[in-house]
Amino acid sequence: MSLTVDRTIETAVAALTSDGVTGLQGAFPCDWVERMREDMMTAFWAAIQRPGGAVGRGPRRWYVEIHPQELQGFIDLVTHPWVTAICEAVLGPQYEIVEIGFDTPFQGAKNQPWHRDFPSPPETYDGRRITSLAFNLSGVDVTADMGPFEVAPGTQWEDGRRWKHEMFPEREEWPRYAARGVKKYPQMGDISCRSALTLHRGTAHPSPVARPVLVLGVDAPGAGHSALHDLMVTREYFEALPASVRDHLVCRVVETLVPVTQKHDIEGLVMGVE
Repeated sequence: MSLTVDRTIETAVAALTSDGVTGLQGAFPCDWVERMREDMMTAFWAAIQRPGGAVGRGPRRWYVEIHPQELQGFIDLVTHPWVTAICEAVLGPQYEIVEIGFDTPFQGAKNQPWHRDFPSPPETYDGRRITSLAFNLSGVDVTADMGPFEVAPGTQWEDGRRWKHEMFPEREEWPRYAARGVKKYPQMGDISCRSALTLHRGTAHPSPVARPVLVLGVDAPGAGHSALHDLMVTREYFEALPASVRDHLVCRVVETLVPVTQKHDIEGLVMGVE
């Protein structure tokens, strides 16, 4: 990498350490994002019709996991130099791609409770080491009425072992997170990266325009979140992948794909809040 790119990665890693979130503007062209949005919405309408296909994350908000080959731009995403450099710098050279899916709020979605994606491991609350990253790409230019994602910077280091499911702070603590909360308004082509432990929430969505956002989950070796997911690829697809992707993809290689039945159901998000 060039000196400029090295500094860009250093800045991003420093932001992950301090704020728990960072981003890169204009990582992908708009036509690539439009294809991504089409793939997400096609997968959504198929998933919503089968049990376990689309998991509720609050009123009028669903999460869907997909197969890598259902996303035309999957290889572009996981080989993007910024993505791979962040993964190597934070998670180590043997990082593991464990999840690909998307969150979709529709008109009428409510504020979610403040939460993190998983309980914090000792490596993080004691060792201050990030072991899991979530990359996000919006399928639309986000506006204030589209329920923008809100994050509370610096909360990736909070212990959380006394919280409900070790993921949900008590309601009395919410004003503290809201006071430091930052709403994000990404444009098509931007990509963000956060610790999966940085407290966040989706906000109320009065717009008639849905806001699908892609989620790529990546672990450090031993983090164990692949057990919550079930990535599958066909043998033909797997053998055609670049070696640099095969080496990091934690998946089952199958003769025929079957629909994903999701394992990671975040019960505390089902009801949502006003």
